Amino acid sequence: MIRVGVLAGGASSEREISLKSGRAVHNALIQEGIDAFFLDVRDNIYDIIRSERMDVAFIALHGAFGEDGTVQRILDSAGIPYTGSGEEASRRALDKIASKEIFIKHGIPTPRYVVAEKEQWKRYCNGRAGLNLPYHGEFPVVVKPQLEGSSIGLTVVKEERELESALAKAFEYGPKVLIEEYIAGRELTVSVLGEEVLPVIEIVPKKRIYDYKAKYTDPDTQYLVPAPISEAQGAHARELAKSSHDALGCRALSRTDMMMDKSGRIFVLEVNTIPGMTERSLLPKAAQAAGLDFNKLCLRLVKEAYEKAKKA
Repeated sequence: MIRVGVLAGGASSEREISLKSGRAVHNALIQEGIDAFFLDVRDNIYDIIRSERMDVAFIALHGAFGEDGTVQRILDSAGIPYTGSGEEASRRALDKIASKEIFIKHGIPTPRYVVAEKEQWKRYCNGRAGLNLPYHGEFPVVVKPQLEGSSIGLTVVKEERELESALAKAFEYGPKVLIEEYIAGRELTVSVLGEEVLPVIEIVPKKRIYDYKAKYTDPDTQYLVPAPISEAQGAHARELAKSSHDALGCRALSRTDMMMDKSGRIFVLEVNTIPGMTERSLLPKAAQAAGLDFNKLCLRLVKEAYEKAKKA
């Protein structure tokens, strides 16, 4: 029997969600008869990986360390197969600037944006220089950190007087932030599992912004699966998800977040290489709609990672 280490926790701003994902995965694997153990990953990850015998690592680490390629590099060096994308694809997907550049290169529609750096922001605050906006200086815009997930540090800025505080909030998470065109419309998300593209989900938060609270604590957030959109729109969203997954070099699984504007145009926002695995998470909801329950989803990811490593 293979032994699976479920890696969760970490020190990122998404630690609590990661722990929930990891515990859910661990419980599912135990229920399926897998010899699985739970690891709350902290600073001693190198020692843990080398001291704990595991045939496969199930990575449930969200944000930095888990999604930036760090833990993948460590596992590769230790010769341990793992779920999800490799080091380079993970790094590209978490970096919103790098992924935007790749989307544009591959002709994948994405909202217009500019990059703001801290020194530029300081000049703006001191009144010495303005900041460029994505298009014609119009509001609203979306301000978000370069390297965070779960909408952490994100603000929808409706008018210029709100921009300074939004930038200050985003710069708490790193030296670069994106100021992005705001797309008014419907929020969609599409997961890729292996070579299969799962049903489209529409996210309907009580408020218009799908922020951290709406994602993880607000009981009024609705998830419509399959999304009530036309067959052509659904096919296009699924095509964009697979194109984004492939453009970044992802493997095994991903979830692509999108916005569909009032005219039906769809824009890719970002790709998540380690989607949430909690009771509220979107990949499990899509898999369930495709006939794959949560336990079988976790088991499939483990088996595919193990079998791929055996063939390599």
